[in-house]
Amino acid sequence: MDAVDAVELPPLLPEPAASELRLEAVMAALAEPLRMTIARKLLLHSDEFDHPCGWFGFDRPKSSLTHHFKVLREAGVIHQRQYGLERRSRLRVEDLNDRFPGLLDLVAATESR
Repeated sequence: MDAVDAVELPPLLPEPAASELRLEAVMAALAEPLRMTIARKLLLHSDEFDHPCGWFGFDRPKSSLTHHFKVLREAGVIHQRQYGLERRSRLRVEDLNDRFPGLLDLVAATESR
């Protein structure tokens, strides 16, 4: 076990299990342009780490962003963990690919507004 394996991550915030993901909930979450942009950025420009809200570079009120991230998490699009005072997000790539093959290809091909 190396040092990276020894790091204990905070638990995931409540989210649906992979088997409970519903296409209509995922599509409804992604139908809003800002949320599609969040998912697309996580898909195309993310590495293996969870990202804080500031990483996205949005000029929006924190309360608005918190709402959008919550919608994505509750639909099963992203994982979120609480690191102290900030929440960090990661796209649920494996779960989404398993449940809805081809969906993330469409997200990747979508132009940002």
